[in-house]
Amino acid sequence: MEQVITLQAVSKTFDTPAGPLEILKGVSLNVGRGEFVAIVGPSGSGKSTLINMVTGIDRPTRGTIRVAGAELHALNENEIARWRGRNVGVIFQFFQLLPMLTIVENVMLPMDFCHTYPASERHGRAMHLLEQIGMADQAHKLPSAVSGGQQQRAAIARAMANDPALLVADEPTGNLDSKTADAVFAMFGALVQQGKTLVMVTHDRELATRIPRVVRVHDGLIVSDESNGAA
Repeated sequence: MEQVITLQAVSKTFDTPAGPLEILKGVSLNVGRGEFVAIVGPSGSGKSTLINMVTGIDRPTRGTIRVAGAELHALNENEIARWRGRNVGVIFQFFQLLPMLTIVENVMLPMDFCHTYPASERHGRAMHLLEQIGMADQAHKLPSAVSGGQQQRAAIARAMANDPALLVADEPTGNLDSKTADAVFAMFGALVQQGKTLVMVTHDRELATRIPRVVRVHDGLIVSDESNGAA
């Protein structure tokens, strides 16, 4: 299986007034193309820092990180920003849609930033993505005019704008009711079926049981990496 994520002995230490604080402690992790992986653990366990390593938001103190064909530890900030825009789609708990832009304009943003599609094609691609998630009729509304579930669906469309190899979702259902969360989860399953790699941080234990692979993080270490046998 082709590896989309390879972390080798990754550590991350932050300087604090009380001295160095090691958040990740020699973590190694491989995730293959088309896998759906949950990252779980208590607050302060290091899972958010782990995700920040995968997306290039944070740099490791030690170790090597290869994601979607790039050696992240060897890139400068501008190179990482360009790489991230083309190769990683990030989905947040609180949607992070720009309030002054319409839904379709929000979905177009990654394409505008990375110039991945000709300008004349970006609106059409954004509309196609919104059609796929049942949001085309909301395309010209502002985020404030649609529901939380609709905003999250729009955020998923935005994450897919540049057809990234990897999707990273940080508590994507944490701000949704159970019915809407189930609908969003079903969308994730469909994306994995299409061959996308999806890594999701979640506190929802029931949701984690429905994800094929669960990586548990505690005190800066991966303490288990198990298959759920989920479809």
